[in-house]
Amino acid sequence: MYFVGIDISKYKHDCFICTETGEVIDENLSFTNTNEGFNQLLNLLKSLDNTKEIRIGFEATGHYGINLKLFLEKNNYSFMEFNPALVKQFIKGQTLRRTKTDKKDACLITKYLMSVDYKAHPKQFYHKFTLKSLSRKREKLVKQRSYYLVQITDILDLIFPEYKPLFNNEFSITSLYILDKYKTPEKIKNVKDYNSINKVARGKFPYTKFLKIKEYAKNTIGCSDEFLEFDLENMLELYQNINNKIKKYDDKIKSIIKELNPPTLSIKGIGPISCAGIISEFGDISRFKSADAMVAFAGIEPSISQSGTELHTGKMVKHGSGHLRYHLLNVADYVFMHEPIFTEFYYKKRNEGKSHRVALSHVAKKLVRIIYKLESENIKFKSNIN
Repeated sequence: MYFVGIDISKYKHDCFICTETGEVIDENLSFTNTNEGFNQLLNLLKSLDNTKEIRIGFEATGHYGINLKLFLEKNNYSFMEFNPALVKQFIKGQTLRRTKTDKKDACLITKYLMSVDYKAHPKQFYHKFTLKSLSRKREKLVKQRSYYLVQITDILDLIFPEYKPLFNNEFSITSLYILDKYKTPEKIKNVKDYNSINKVARGKFPYTKFLKIKEYAKNTIGCSDEFLEFDLENMLELYQNINNKIKKYDDKIKSIIKELNPPTLSIKGIGPISCAGIISEFGDISRFKSADAMVAFAGIEPSISQSGTELHTGKMVKHGSGHLRYHLLNVADYVFMHEPIFTEFYYKKRNEGKSHRVALSHVAKKLVRIIYKLESENIKFKSNIN
């Protein structure tokens, strides 16, 4: 058996190869992050005895290692990724010296590879990496969209403060259409084309409401000027541009999720966008030894303080991925309304005196444990799964 440890960096990678008996095969290979460099590694791997298993390991280094992983997968070589924090702890335990070089790190990564159970990275890693990238960028766009909606609200408070309450203080497709087309109360009060607005609202815009909006526009206490109209027009345009980009991200994410069809999607209340965020942030489920390990990774477990005979549990620790917690806590609000086992669990916690948010965090933890079972066993959700 061969063990191949690779220290990954931006422009080059260092490699150390030895056998299970500790015989060093190569300790000086340093190859560039180019096609030529990758083929240099490939030629070395091909020169090894093909009757023996080759185990390749390296630290998870974000996007720097993606091309290498794709190259190895394309050439039918398995590999294992490590948590950098665990490797760092291992290296500290190997020596008291503070000497650090890429070649030395490659050697120590190989030793770490030899000390752990080999769990090859699944071949769906690229899809999940793509989903993770798309989901995080979509999340940023959603936050930008929210910012522009706040700006639009601030301008409306000056121009037409009565407008937003007419739509329950929300920006619906219809309310945004009216604003985008007519902009000011002066133009809105003279609107005659009710049919085009009702068409946008899919026939659900009462004529009485149409008249009411015109009446409020006629008697508004708001004051408009050229600057405010210019500002509103630009904010609406920026909002619409962001919204269109979000729709493109949604379409791409949905197409990948449809292809993967992960078991998590079978839970009612979890849509393709939330599902993409959850499974991509967790990544390879096989790297978690238990459901509790996944809960800890998500950072939704309570802190624990024990001293002598006293034991206290505190607030949510909130380590791990904030993006993952965002998706889990948001989706918990939906699954408890759609799936009976989550509904019963939620009200059980409420009856214990937990607040709504705390009860939802317990639902999120239960959800993670079920996701672990579904994904690790590749089964669909049934209400009797706990």
